[in-house]
Amino acid sequence: MDDTWPPRYEETYLPDPKDRHWFRDRETLDPEDRQGVILKKIRAQMAYAYQHAPLYRRKWKAAGLEPDDIKTLQEFHKVPLLTKQEIRQDQQDHPPFGSYLCISPGDVHRIHGTSGTTGKPTVYGIGYPDWRRIANAHARIMWGMGLRPDDTLFIGSFFSLYIGSWGALVGAERLGMTSFPFGAGVPGQTAMAIRWIRDLQPTAFYGTPSYALYLAEVARKEGIDPAREFRFRLMFFSGEPGAGIPATKRRIEETYGGAACIDSGSMGEMTPWMTNAECEFRRGMHLWQDIVFTELVHPESHEVVPYGSEGVPVYTHLERTSQPMIRYYAGDLATWTDEPCECGRTYPRLPRGIYGRVDDMFIVRGENIYPSAIEEILRATPGVGQEFRIIISREEAMDELVVQAEYSPEVAARAARDGGLPRQLQGELERRFKATLGVRTAVQLVAPDTLPRTEFKARRVIDNRNLFTELRGTL
Repeated sequence: MDDTWPPRYEETYLPDPKDRHWFRDRETLDPEDRQGVILKKIRAQMAYAYQHAPLYRRKWKAAGLEPDDIKTLQEFHKVPLLTKQEIRQDQQDHPPFGSYLCISPGDVHRIHGTSGTTGKPTVYGIGYPDWRRIANAHARIMWGMGLRPDDTLFIGSFFSLYIGSWGALVGAERLGMTSFPFGAGVPGQTAMAIRWIRDLQPTAFYGTPSYALYLAEVARKEGIDPAREFRFRLMFFSGEPGAGIPATKRRIEETYGGAACIDSGSMGEMTPWMTNAECEFRRGMHLWQDIVFTELVHPESHEVVPYGSEGVPVYTHLERTSQPMIRYYAGDLATWTDEPCECGRTYPRLPRGIYGRVDDMFIVRGENIYPSAIEEILRATPGVGQEFRIIISREEAMDELVVQAEYSPEVAARAARDGGLPRQLQGELERRFKATLGVRTAVQLVAPDTLPRTEFKARRVIDNRNLFTELRGTL
C-alpha cells in the first residue's frame, strides 16, 4: 500500500502466517500519530466528496463550511451529521443512487442495499476500485480475528441485497482462504448444510448468532452433536448484537466445542462493515480508525463523548470514491474505551459491542430496557431453551412486560417426572428480571420448538401498546 489517496493496495501481499498483524506499523501506531494519518485522509475524502457529490456541497455550504476549513480532528467534529432519513430522501429525489454517488452510474460494479423492512430500501452503488479496497480491508481484519489462508470459511447467510455475506466472501477470497458460500433461507437448506459441514469440515463460520444456534438445534435433532462432529475453530458474526452479549457468546462457544465466537459489524452503508471487529482475544470490537473513522456522540447533544462513556457511533469513510458516508449517524448504542488490548493494536474498542439502538430501547414503568439485557439474562440461566419473544402490552394504562421463552429439551424431559420444574424456572427468571431490569416481568415458559425460528436476523420484540390505545379510542 502507498500513501496516495485513494490508497492502492498490493493484491498479492500476505503477512507471515505467524504474524498477528497485517500491517503491524499501522495497527500498533501511537494513537496521537494516527490522528495525523486520519486527518489527512479526512481532508482528502471531504475534498473529493465536495467536488463530486451535490448532497455534500449543499449540506456543507448551508453549514457555512468547506473541506479546507477542517484543519484538526476537533474541527471535524463540527461537520454536520448525515442521517438515514437524509439519504433515503436524497435517493427519492435523485433516483436511484442519490446525489452523493461520486462516480457515473456506468462505473458502478456492485449494487447492494437494505431490505426495506424498517422503511424505504437504501441502494448502495459500489465501484470496482472500492470493491477491491473493501476486499483488502476485510482480509486485513479477518486476519486480526485469527483466520489464515489454510482455513475454509462456511458462509451461512443470505446471498442477496444484504451485503454481509458478500463482504465475508470477498474478504475470504482476498485472504486466500477456501470459500464455502453455502447461503441460507431456502427450505431444507439448513438440513443440507449440516450434511455438508459434517462431510467437508470447514474450520470457520460466518452468519448471524441466531442462525448459528438454530443450525446446532437442527443438527441435534438429526442426532449430530455440533461440538464433536463439526470442526469450526472460529465463528464470526454480524447483523445482531448476540455475539457481543457475554452469555450468548458463551453459549455459542460451548455449543460448538470451544470455537472462538467473534463479534463484528457496523452498517451496510459503511462497508467495509468489518471495521468494527473483535480480534483473536475477543475483548470487544476494535475500531479500525485508519479505514473508517468512528466517533461516539451523545444521542441528544451529538457532542463526542469521552472514553468510558456510552454514545452513538458516527462513521466516516476514509477510502471511498463511489458513495462515501461522511459523519453518518448510526443510531446504534455502544460504550468505547482506549484501554490496551493484548493483541497490541492501539485502536479504541467497543468492549460490549453494539448492544442496541436508540430506537430499540423501550420504557416500561419508567425503566429504560434494552432487548440485549433480556437476552443476557435468558442465555445465562440454565434450563432456558433456544428461542424467546419480548412482548410489551398495556392494560388499564399500565405497561406490562412479558417474556415468552422456551425451556430446554433437558427440562422438558425432567418435567415428565417433576411437573413443578418449569414453574421453578419461571420463578427464577422473574426474580432475575426484577433484580436486573428494575421492573416486574411476567415470564411465560413454553415447550421446545414452540416459537418461530429464523435463518437471518431475529426480530423478537413485539410492542402492542399502540393497539391498546387504538382500541380504547374506539370505546
